[in-house]
Amino acid sequence: MNNSAVWVPIPAVAYWAWLVPITFGIIFGWRYQRDKVRLSNGIWFSLFFYSLMALLAMTILGTNNHPLIIISVAIFVLLMMVIGLVFALQAFLLLWNAWIVWKRESHTLANMLTLFLGLAILLLPFFANLIGNLPKPVSYFMTTFPTMVVLYVAFWFYNYLTMLVIYQFNFPRYRQDYIIVLGAGLLNGDQVSPLLAQRINRGLKFYQKQQRKTGHSAMMIFSGGQGGDETIPEGQAMLQYAQAHGLPAAAGWAETKSTTTLENMQFSKQLIDQGPVKRPQTIFVTNNYHTFRAGMFAKQAGLKADGIGARTARFFLPDAIIREYIAIFARHKWWHAAAMGALLLLSLLYVWLDVYHGAM
Repeated sequence: MNNSAVWVPIPAVAYWAWLVPITFGIIFGWRYQRDKVRLSNGIWFSLFFYSLMALLAMTILGTNNHPLIIISVAIFVLLMMVIGLVFALQAFLLLWNAWIVWKRESHTLANMLTLFLGLAILLLPFFANLIGNLPKPVSYFMTTFPTMVVLYVAFWFYNYLTMLVIYQFNFPRYRQDYIIVLGAGLLNGDQVSPLLAQRINRGLKFYQKQQRKTGHSAMMIFSGGQGGDETIPEGQAMLQYAQAHGLPAAAGWAETKSTTTLENMQFSKQLIDQGPVKRPQTIFVTNNYHTFRAGMFAKQAGLKADGIGARTARFFLPDAIIREYIAIFARHKWWHAAAMGALLLLSLLYVWLDVYHGAM
């Protein structure tokens, strides 16, 4: 008996189905090249990715190749198990991360976001039980509206994560005229922190590699003003650090007026506009979790520049990513407020139809 796999011809319509992910992929690629920091690009990438995965699954099943099908199903099941386990343990993972951050970082409100989120997830079943004991219209509303809001926020958070990950694959050419390094707080008023050193070192590495590969020298701009607890501007401290680590004295400028990321971009652009290059090629350097939002500020400042990210300690990433998302969400607060107003009306309509109309 022949147990070899039997090849089943694929219907012609299956080949036309490939136009679906190809179309979504082209739309995403076109939009991404035009604007890398549009959050809605994540929707188009997801449409491309999941339609492609669905089509691959149907194609594999259609081949009737049993070993290939078994391997593919095993990989899919294993992936779903890992995702399910992470989802089931998300509250405990968040609290574990919060404990590590508490041990290693300052005890600020911004550094306790994973703690608050983990506790909220743990307490959710208790609140759900309390709501279930309320009168039916109230319980329906207090279940429906918060669920819709959470799903809405989670939808945009997923798109944000998608675009943040994709942005990390930005590899600018080694023909840059300017490399902007974004500042951060100094230790003891005048010392470069480990986090800030990561940014400077990342910029220096790009500068030195470009010099070796192309011979084209870039000007590094170290951008950061002086905080209330700092004795010198961040930009000056960063320039001194870079020069102590091999940057030629003539290859660095210090921008010392900015106090926000937007001002980093605006004041750096002013320096670039005063330079001799008419159409300069520019990149900026920050920590990897901050690249996407910093790109938004570069766009707002009219600065045509993509970002590259410096490595960040893994334990710090969850809290930092949540903080970045909250800041991005708040940038469009009125748009989101209008969307949540619509969700509120939909929730009230659902309660009215289900409770009052359904009882008639």
